[in-house]
Amino acid sequence: MPARRRPGGRPARWRRRLTRSLLALPALLTGLVAAGGLLLFLSLPRIPDPRAELAGRDLPRVTFLAADGRVLAERGGRGPTHLRLGEISPYLVAAVLAVEDRDFFRHPGIDPRGLLRALWRVVREGDYVAGGSTITQQLAKNLFTGGERTLLRKLRELAAAVRLELALSKEEILELYLDRVYFGAGAWGAEAAARTYFGKSAADLDLLEAAVLAGLLRAPARLSPLRDPEAARARARVVLRAMVATGAIDEAAARAALARPLRLAPVPAFARHFLDRAAREVDARLGPPTADRVVHTALRPALQRRVEAALARALAVRPGLEGAVVVLDRQGLLRALAVSHPRRSARDRTAMPRPPGSAFKPFVYAAALEAGMTPATVVDDRPVTVEGWSPRNWDGRFRGPVTLTRAFALSLNTAAVRLQERVGRDRVIALARAAGITAPLAPLPSLALGTQPVTPLELTRAVGALLTGRRLPATAVVRVDDGAGRVLATAPLPGARVVTPATAAALERLFVAAVREGTARAAAVPGAVVGAKTGTGTGGRDGWMVGFAGDLLIGVWVGRDDARPVPGLAGGTLPARIFRDVARAAVARRAAALTPSPPRPRPPARRG
Repeated sequence: MPARRRPGGRPARWRRRLTRSLLALPALLTGLVAAGGLLLFLSLPRIPDPRAELAGRDLPRVTFLAADGRVLAERGGRGPTHLRLGEISPYLVAAVLAVEDRDFFRHPGIDPRGLLRALWRVVREGDYVAGGSTITQQLAKNLFTGGERTLLRKLRELAAAVRLELALSKEEILELYLDRVYFGAGAWGAEAAARTYFGKSAADLDLLEAAVLAGLLRAPARLSPLRDPEAARARARVVLRAMVATGAIDEAAARAALARPLRLAPVPAFARHFLDRAAREVDARLGPPTADRVVHTALRPALQRRVEAALARALAVRPGLEGAVVVLDRQGLLRALAVSHPRRSARDRTAMPRPPGSAFKPFVYAAALEAGMTPATVVDDRPVTVEGWSPRNWDGRFRGPVTLTRAFALSLNTAAVRLQERVGRDRVIALARAAGITAPLAPLPSLALGTQPVTPLELTRAVGALLTGRRLPATAVVRVDDGAGRVLATAPLPGARVVTPATAAALERLFVAAVREGTARAAAVPGAVVGAKTGTGTGGRDGWMVGFAGDLLIGVWVGRDDARPVPGLAGGTLPARIFRDVARAAVARRAAALTPSPPRPRPPARRG
């Protein structure tokens, strides 16, 4: 008879061992983390002497070159670079603390709650995503660990933050941070930022200016007052509320600050927004500059001057109107970019969403061509009702059966809606997305008539993709190097195919027909092949023209910033005149490039 297992036998011993192991596990993990942290702590470079860091430091300089190699501009690397903490406007110090690290003077360099949030994201996302960083951690990242988004980098950042707290006073850390943090536009540090954006020292910043600079730290490119003053002011409002919450200012001071105009430093008007876009592209790909860079842009200065002059000349006859022009080549390189009144306004209207009207119809026709139709396919131009909505043609007439070519040239609304319903709205949206439209597009019956906003840059890029067949990068930058010949980045090539070569060729014929016999006749250039499509927003709020001339793709928008109706505005009026002037420059340049140089006179033969 087998012996009975006694209480306290092997199963009991196994349970005791398991219990002891589980109790020891937290201690083991804590020891491993502590040992790893110590190793990271000891492996870091020595903490720099803040006085040495702040004295005689050279800021990185970014040089922008035109397509022909001429210097367009230099940013950063100039002027005084440092102020002591007590010399910086107290508004800026209070604003930065309010939105970046309210507990700066109370914590040991690490925010436990932010750390727990970061760890939770690691567990939830399966990878390091982001974590709330104190000012000390941000300084540690700038000095030691860089911007790589990994868990190991975050651990090194935490160790470096502790070392900074042990080596420096809170005032020294804050001073070093304000001298090292990136404010965008090539400006490192508070003093450089104040001079870049406002043309004054950081010691002289008022409350609104301080709030704008502090607001930049979250997203220097997107919130730049040089690019989008409204976005910068909206972010400043958030900063001012935070300052009120911390007791740095009262409600009355915040209201008074917001009531004042924001006066920006004067900047060179030539190619201003092109250069801003090029700088944002480089920062997005390579991060803020930490050493000198040379940016080789795609800008053609002579073409840029012609574009700026054409825009200014056309708008001079209609005070109150604004405009934007985008010029790409067929590889997607941005050759010129201009907006109205660049000295007076910082708004980049090439990035401002507005309804394109009939300038959106190329996506409908491209979808129809991709579905097997041809320019000779017949579509009915008769009254149609879709989901209770009945579009009308711009002239109130209906022409009955017409070919796709004639419907496109005359910009017939009912024909475009019928085509859209035949191929499907989802296919039209999918094609627009593939071509580069990133703005929200809803499958509404009015989709074909361009009632949903897009920006001039993305519309020009996307229509260019239909005409070339491939998705275009729309990049202002050809190459970036470090000044010593080492290439840091190059322009992306045209991407995936959007439509077949046959569709692209057929669509190009439709664009040409619109100039020869349709609504875009005012864009014609004698002796040249030019193709364009007009667009008019509801009530004449926006006028568009997009198309090609020579080897260039051109997009034009005209309207008012406040979107009020403009009597008499249509795509075939002012936008067509601007388009024609730019097309003339494009065609003339191409003709000059194709014309052989006259032969040089041969030197007389020597006698004897």
